[in-house]
Amino acid sequence: QVQLVESGGGLVQAGGSLRLSCAASGRTFGSYAMGWFRQAPGKEREFVAAASRSGSITYYADSVKGRFTISRDNAMNTVYLQMNSLKPEDTAVYYCAADATGPTVPTDYPAYDYWGQGTQVTVSS
Repeated sequence: QVQLVESGGGLVQAGGSLRLSCAASGRTFGSYAMGWFRQAPGKEREFVAAASRSGSITYYADSVKGRFTISRDNAMNTVYLQMNSLKPEDTAVYYCAADATGPTVPTDYPAYDYWGQGTQVTVSS
């Protein structure tokens, strides 16, 4: 069992930046693939980014590629999402998730076992 707590959301103007953090409990953080997803009002939850257990392999949705960067610090049990050049369409609740089953790095949300409570990101135009 792992608990995930996101932070770092907020209100930012278009073109600005935010860095989300997701702190995980437990001593096996390095055994989980980690992902970020988002859900806007009236829309389905969508994949944003994911990182392998070591962080050496990363995946991004086309909509955020080149603007967002996922990274992780296994010593700190934390995964980050650096978001640059934010757009109004990035507005959503952002969730981090952990996949305990492995060995792949999933990009579909049903594959993830644990979820945080979410943090709101609002980008004004």
